[in-house]
Amino acid sequence: MKKALVTGITGQDGFHLTELLLGKGYKVCGLLNGQRNSRVIEFAEKFPQVELIQGDLTDFSSLIRAIDVSSPSELYNLGAISFVGLSFQQPELTADVTGLGPLRLLEAIRTLGAEKDIRFYQASSSEMFGKVQEIPQNEKTRFYPRSPYGVAKVYAHQICVNYRESYDMHVSCGILFNHEGENRGEEFVTRKISKGVVDIAKGRLDKIKLGTLEPKRDWGYAGDYVEAMWLMLQQNDPDDYVIATGKHHSVRDFLALALKIVGLDGDPESYVTIDKNFIRPAEVDLLVGDFSKAKNVLGWEPKTSFEELVQKMVEFD
Repeated sequence: MKKALVTGITGQDGFHLTELLLGKGYKVCGLLNGQRNSRVIEFAEKFPQVELIQGDLTDFSSLIRAIDVSSPSELYNLGAISFVGLSFQQPELTADVTGLGPLRLLEAIRTLGAEKDIRFYQASSSEMFGKVQEIPQNEKTRFYPRSPYGVAKVYAHQICVNYRESYDMHVSCGILFNHEGENRGEEFVTRKISKGVVDIAKGRLDKIKLGTLEPKRDWGYAGDYVEAMWLMLQQNDPDDYVIATGKHHSVRDFLALALKIVGLDGDPESYVTIDKNFIRPAEVDLLVGDFSKAKNVLGWEPKTSFEELVQKMVEFD
């Protein structure tokens, strides 16, 4: 039986990846920082067979213990301070968890002498492209991050590449573009919209508080994207892959479609209160990925359309 250790297991991608791995017969363990985790009960009720191990991406000794106890053949690092807006308010914490966390994991693997035994997946991000240097973005596009989160992800990505090349470790990075779903946290704009339009339709809310409606993103379904993570670790050779849909839509597009699904008419702006607190000091205007390498090498492509994604989220809420 294959064993997997997943950091950030109670996050959106952790839910989907756990479901995928259990379906493939894996024994799954999750790294859990219980003091700062509000989704433990929900996760444990859904996946009682998963062993949750106490640990923290800022605590090297706890990572050594977690890897030693779980003895995984695959380690998926999904853990991070993942809310971009928060990274502007807590840049040092973001650097420590999101940037240095992967380094500590890689060093823990080396300390245990497990370089050849564990295949490592790093959750890289389209936010690394930031102020995009070409459209669409692929694995060779230059990084130009526009947030502390993006900068931390660049460091994590590059240190993973360095360890792969320096120590011949099986380390693959998935440069995932925005991916959403029913497990998305309510602080993220897509979930604010899907939940907000339902509350408006039911008379529980007048308007949704959002920042700008202009940014354009390449939005896919998280349930599709975790399959790409798994496929990367099944390859003979480690590598980096852009995971995206190749299509982009604005926040306004997302809102307009969600309103249509619940039967609300009119200008999308009329359902929104613009809150300056949600506007980033430096915004990323357009992200759209080229997933041709993932399609050609991994045999992966997105299954869920933008319309199906929004429908799925609204119906869930």
